[in-house]
Amino acid sequence: MRVIAGKYRGKVLNPPQHKNFRPTTDRVKETLFNILVSRGAVEDAEVLDLFCGSGALGIEALSRGAVKAVFNDAGSRSIAVTKKNLDTCGIKSQVMCLDYSVALKRLQGEQFDLIFLDPPYDETYAEKLFILIDEYNILRKDGMIVFEHYIKKDLQFLEKDFIIDSRVCGNTVLSFLEKKSA
Repeated sequence: MRVIAGKYRGKVLNPPQHKNFRPTTDRVKETLFNILVSRGAVEDAEVLDLFCGSGALGIEALSRGAVKAVFNDAGSRSIAVTKKNLDTCGIKSQVMCLDYSVALKRLQGEQFDLIFLDPPYDETYAEKLFILIDEYNILRKDGMIVFEHYIKKDLQFLEKDFIIDSRVCGNTVLSFLEKKSA
């Protein structure tokens, strides 16, 4: 794993060493950031990397011009690796080791331009996740959520509230979600 572009380009990032970790491949990350950059979603953005794993997505965003990133993961081993990767790049950021619902509640009052959601593929709490993001008003107006999920994940519950654009990368889908105007 490495930082693909920007001021930290080429920095090698460490993955957490546990069997459930599913890193975003460099190819998928490059596709993801090509889309985000073309939409102007990264430059000067405030970013939340909610299921950060190694911190790779938030670090890539900072490398490409985001001004702030908050990292969270419920796994202490993931958080240790995220902190190590941030140190490797010389980045100072807020890092939390909390369940996603507790993290979102704690972040209530803050808003983000870009939210990365890459939860474990076997979890079934996606609908609750989006309810909490809305309830705590975490997504800034005109902000975007990037939801990385398994190809068989049904997102119909989001269609009434979000404009969804998706890209399929093997068994992974990158869904770009923007709140519909009221």
